[in-house]
Amino acid sequence: MSGKVKISLQEITEDSLSDVLSLEVADAQKHLIANNAKSIAQAHFSKFSWMRAIYADNIAVGFVLLYLDPDSPHYEIWRLMIDKDYQGRGYGRQAMETVITFLNELPDCDEIYLCYVPEKGNASRFFKTLGFVDSGEFHGNEKEMKLELL
Repeated sequence: MSGKVKISLQEITEDSLSDVLSLEVADAQKHLIANNAKSIAQAHFSKFSWMRAIYADNIAVGFVLLYLDPDSPHYEIWRLMIDKDYQGRGYGRQAMETVITFLNELPDCDEIYLCYVPEKGNASRFFKTLGFVDSGEFHGNEKEMKLELL
């Protein structure tokens, strides 16, 4: 691929499901995020879930799962993963920027929340480069971060 890759969030269909299910993080990261099969199953039973495959041009490279409760003053990024073979190429940053832009355009969204496992190899430094700050809250064993939208 030459030039800048176009990152897009695409609906997961019967045709793309196997590609999304085959995506996985590196072994050293597997304790930090649920696999896509579990995430898709959880999303199926959550009224306010919103999931998409992350594509770099025409290749599935990741997965994102959001929680969009219209009665809440904030939205949540439940999962965002980039496959181990596509990490380090800027796809995660572009995907997060796309997600933040999408959420910022929704009505009555003042903040975006996410959680991470506070263990070696987590993505907290990455999230901080996008403007997220620690909220001081924990949800089980996960530490919460938030991004205030302008």
